[in-house]
Amino acid sequence: MLHIALHLVILWLVAILFFPKTAWKTGLVLMSTMLVDLDHLLANPLYDPNRCSIGFHPLHQFIPIGIYGLMLLHHKTRIVGLGLVIHMLLDLSDCMVMGQLP
Repeated sequence: MLHIALHLVILWLVAILFFPKTAWKTGLVLMSTMLVDLDHLLANPLYDPNRCSIGFHPLHQFIPIGIYGLMLLHHKTRIVGLGLVIHMLLDLSDCMVMGQLP
């Protein structure tokens, strides 16, 4: 539960602190990047609290993560890329806490 809360809080903090003029719109775009977790629906079992997402779920693999990083380079995809990179970093931190480095 703390993990999910961190996703919400960190993304909104980034929107408010770094994009104050467009915080509401930017926050909503950053929140939409949480849809990357729809790939969890492909897992069996659907939910495993001891599973590291990084390297397991299709959209949490290293090639897609590299693409998310490249999205930071273009102004039209920068906010979405930022949300996805933050998401992956938070998931990675969760894996580290569980002692499961990918």
